[in-house]
Amino acid sequence: MAAPRFSAGSLRQFATDLLAAAGMADAPAQAVADTLVEGDLLGHDTHGLALLAPYLQEIRKGSMAKSGQPEVLSDRGAALCWDGHRLPGPWLVREGMDALEPRARQFGSATLVIRRSHHIACLAAYLLRATERGLVMLLASSDPAVASVAPYGGTQAVFTPNPIAAGIPATSNPFLIDISSSIVTNGLCARLQKAGQSFDHDCMLDANGHPSRDPGVLSGTPPGTIMPLGGVASGHKGFGLALLIEALTGGLAGHGRADPAEGWGATVFLTLYDPEAFGGSANFTRQTDWLAEACRANPAAPGFDSVRMPGDRGVARKHEQLRDGVALHPSIPPGLRDCAKLYGIEFPAALGSPL
Repeated sequence: MAAPRFSAGSLRQFATDLLAAAGMADAPAQAVADTLVEGDLLGHDTHGLALLAPYLQEIRKGSMAKSGQPEVLSDRGAALCWDGHRLPGPWLVREGMDALEPRARQFGSATLVIRRSHHIACLAAYLLRATERGLVMLLASSDPAVASVAPYGGTQAVFTPNPIAAGIPATSNPFLIDISSSIVTNGLCARLQKAGQSFDHDCMLDANGHPSRDPGVLSGTPPGTIMPLGGVASGHKGFGLALLIEALTGGLAGHGRADPAEGWGATVFLTLYDPEAFGGSANFTRQTDWLAEACRANPAAPGFDSVRMPGDRGVARKHEQLRDGVALHPSIPPGLRDCAKLYGIEFPAALGSPL
């Protein structure tokens, strides 16, 4: 039986209404709702509306600020540092993009780091806002209050999965790269553990450092960890990527794992580049278009139908779901319905449901 589908617009309005009912100011509520729905539209369903119930819980606990402004700690034109004061991460990132765009046009590139942001949701959900304006975007985050990934060769967690994303303009589909420095994410581990399922390959380490497929090792006593990207054989690569992201986020922000934990959140690194300031926008897309054609036309290896560029499936899925409705993961609607009851908001009817 096909999963029920929901209008993207009705889901955005529902999420906005819930956040507003919880006391969040209008602009942050809309930014959070848009970003979460965008995550589901692109197919990142562990970092879309699956996060709405946890965000609402954070608001109720007082761990996510409902209104306010980031504090400017440093401003040197092309380099900015903010204290996010635990404001909603999606709103801070969007505000940061708006602040950086004119500076990137002026200087060629501009960078913002944010300390003490709340969680920023799906990194890929921001990329199209940059590439549609002809800008290259680099975004990374870490959570200094959480540790679930051990350094390569170790058994005790130090890092979060530490994602990094890049939006790269091209004439057809932009390249939308969203990867983490670990094999899997905390969100996917939590989903599989709740469902009583295991991974189909070793991507965890138990507390003694032995490979495992059980996501439940994260909640063991003592806890296990998620393997760095590259796994047992090549995990030094994920370890190095995690260190780079820690330097770009906590290092540049001057606030990270060396400081007392303040709860679930994020330290954020964001740079926008204007290709026109370098070799020119037309020459930039001439290069990316060549790469896209060379990769897509590449003979497919056994087990593959074709080579797909990063973002191709996400963009196609977004177009399809905007047309036919968003197919939420089955684990998501029950939690949203519980939130709807709590705040007296009506959960959207599935498309095609009788009124």
